Amino acid sequence: MPLKNYTSGISADRSISYIEAKLAGHKATQILKIYSPEGTVDAICFIVRIGEVDMPFRLPCQVAAVERTLRANMRRPRPETLRKIGDQARRTAWKILADWIDAQMAMIELSQVELMEVFLPYVYDHGRQQTYFQSIKEHGFKALLPAAAPASR
Repeated sequence: MPLKNYTSGISADRSISYIEAKLAGHKATQILKIYSPEGTVDAICFIVRIGEVDMPFRLPCQVAAVERTLRANMRRPRPETLRKIGDQARRTAWKILADWIDAQMAMIELSQVELMEVFLPYVYDHGRQQTYFQSIKEHGFKALLPAAAPASR
């Protein structure tokens, strides 16, 4: 089965702009792009007011992981294709994230889910520089398990 958007011609910048517009249209009060040392966007951070709290989120875009996957799925790649794989991985990664945001926002608009249900793993702790997902993963996902019941005798 082919990978989603693996031949996308949509520029990463266009996908990023689309994501920003979707977030702004769903009450994001601040949107920030995080850049790599090479000058490419690595993540989008945003704030949405939920109840009385300004909730920060961080959406990463794992371009290097996409590139590894694209390379692993190539059969006899041409040298020209190998030279362009990094750019393709960037386009593909951002397009997939834009598609995911689009689908999630549609579910929110249709009252199928709440914004926090969708974005909970991406709640961002600036002090620890971790998302909620990264934090619970670091602790072996123990926070997700129910409290142990007392042993029966």
